[in-house]
Amino acid sequence: MRKSLLALTLLSISVSSTVAFAQQQRSGTPEEQKACTRDVQKFCRPVIDQGDLTILACLKEHRSKISNACDQVLKNNGQ
Repeated sequence: MRKSLLALTLLSISVSSTVAFAQQQRSGTPEEQKACTRDVQKFCRPVIDQGDLTILACLKEHRSKISNACDQVLKNNGQ
């Protein structure tokens, strides 16, 4: 019973940390958003209402065309 409770607690902490991290990374800082706003509007307008992960995928798909500033934001965030 004790091991089950410990495992459940660790799992709960892990899931909570993952969710918190994902929420922090979700939209980026205001500076990061500003760096990519034009690229999102130019290349990803059709998917803009489908969420951040879809927009990220779109930016990565158009990587060779996006601005240097937005490309650097992606690189800085491990993309």
